[in-house]
Amino acid sequence: MHITLEADYAVRITGCLAAAEERMDASRISEKTGVSLRFALKILRKLVASDIVRSYKGAQGGYELAKPPAEITLRDVIDSIEGNYCLSRCLKDNGDFVCTKSEAEASACCVYQKVFAEISQIVNEKLESYNFETLSKNT
Repeated sequence: MHITLEADYAVRITGCLAAAEERMDASRISEKTGVSLRFALKILRKLVASDIVRSYKGAQGGYELAKPPAEITLRDVIDSIEGNYCLSRCLKDNGDFVCTKSEAEASACCVYQKVFAEISQIVNEKLESYNFETLSKNT
């Protein structure tokens, strides 16, 4: 299992802004992260919509983090692109079960879904444990 390329790039872009500690234009972000300008702009729009990044227009415009790097986690960034991580399709964003099978079919597989829910929770907690202040110091 992998996160999408878009989520991977969103993490890189957020890390770039955290390390820069200054407003950057999209071209510079694209250059520093190796993400095409077009794709970087698409990702930046999502990060802005999620209140992770703030955008500014004009000659002094560009992008910067909307809050301190210590307050932005890997989970925040990945969720802004992909939504909440769930190992199984039978789980909603909040970890509740959503089973579309008949009762007989569901009883045969639900023991696995409980395990998948537990694994999803562990992954989400681990993603929350990493923030961009700590990560930017390790780059």
